[in-house]
Amino acid sequence: MTATQFPLSWPESWPRASNPGKSQFKTSLTAAIDNVQDSLRRFATDSGRKVEAILVSSNVSLMERNPKDSGVAVYFTWDGISTCIAVDRYQRIEENLQAIHHVIEAERTKLRHGGLNLVRAAFRGYAALPPPSPAVNDPWSVLSVKPGASAAEIETAFKEKAKRAHPDAGGNHEQMAKLNAARGEALRRAVK
Repeated sequence: MTATQFPLSWPESWPRASNPGKSQFKTSLTAAIDNVQDSLRRFATDSGRKVEAILVSSNVSLMERNPKDSGVAVYFTWDGISTCIAVDRYQRIEENLQAIHHVIEAERTKLRHGGLNLVRAAFRGYAALPPPSPAVNDPWSVLSVKPGASAAEIETAFKEKAKRAHPDAGGNHEQMAKLNAARGEALRRAVK
């Protein structure tokens, strides 16, 4: 099973595309996700090594299927190597997912023609990308509220900080992502 992470957790050392373009891919979001999962399954079978802990990180939410930031990062572990394949070349989430599917298929081709050692070397390069930060351990300090704050206090603090952290207000996506993660974790732990 593939987990999802919202908002997008982009690898810190991976530069972002400055002007995403259109692709020639004709696929739906569901089909692109299925293609990535199938490619990872086939890659595991071909290599004889497990693909585990699959996490697809994007800005897709129940409320917004086509966010402004269409980047996608797929994190997984293969042969003990924590790996990330991140793509933001295209304007739509499904296009970037389909591109990731093709990257995985290219690794399958390397495996068939170059062997396991060649693919391990490539994946060690992908492994240089840091994985997404774990869930915020101290959401209270991020939100500037006391541990055990009520849901109302958390929401008030979040809204106040979001006014400055949001990219439209001069903040950036990383600040907003950290704030969103802190809000989610604090609400999960909130006094009911």
